[in-house]
Amino acid sequence: MKRTAASHSMASSSSLLPLLLLAATLVVAKPSSSPAAAPSAGPLNIIDILVNATRHRTFARLLRETQVDLQVDKELGDDDTGNTFTVLAPSDAAFLGLRSGVLNALSQQDQEELVLYHLLPHYYSLPMFVTASNPVRTQASGNHGAYTLNVTTDNDMRVNVSTGVVRTAIAGSLFDDGEKLAVYTLEKVLLPYDLFGPRSPASSKPDSKVPSAQSAADVAPAAGENIAAAAGLRAGRRNLMAAFGALAIAIHCFASIN
Repeated sequence: MKRTAASHSMASSSSLLPLLLLAATLVVAKPSSSPAAAPSAGPLNIIDILVNATRHRTFARLLRETQVDLQVDKELGDDDTGNTFTVLAPSDAAFLGLRSGVLNALSQQDQEELVLYHLLPHYYSLPMFVTASNPVRTQASGNHGAYTLNVTTDNDMRVNVSTGVVRTAIAGSLFDDGEKLAVYTLEKVLLPYDLFGPRSPASSKPDSKVPSAQSAADVAPAAGENIAAAAGLRAGRRNLMAAFGALAIAIHCFASIN
């Protein structure tokens, strides 16, 4: 009986051994219940966002050349200002669709205005465009109210952007932190009406060959003086001839008397 009990005990221990090993393995392999530390969020950098998007290198280059990127990053990094931005970034294909030489024909200041025209001084999520009040100001608007654009949404909730020269739709979202910065992609470059719209005759530069009203007024007195001088010269000649005539008559009379 003792041998049988011992044998039964050994058999029971042998059958429990695999279960004990499995339990030990599960305890070791069980992950920690504490969450992993989230990666620290670095400062927002508009160039990094565009470069990572891969199809917006031309716009990123213009941001660098005009140094607009530095100002955007600085204001986004300053929590005291509370500044927020929405960037409407044309794709590389959008710039290829421009007429040849358009960008090179712009002055440095006009290129900066073009870049600033693609930045809105407020954060807009896509649904927020529904309630946007037109005209929408851009970073190029300043205090004079120019360089604005119109934003509309259709039944499909697609956001359309119009400048008066170009009309296009937001094609997708590149970045959105839900608070300070949203970056959207466009398939056309936004050409400001103030730069690319038809010029009125009043705003066109006067031809240098045609004197202005001021220059014509300046010339008129000089012409009048010349006319007066010519008239005086003719009158002087007539008086001189009359004097010579009178002298001749006097000489003739004196000779006759003698």
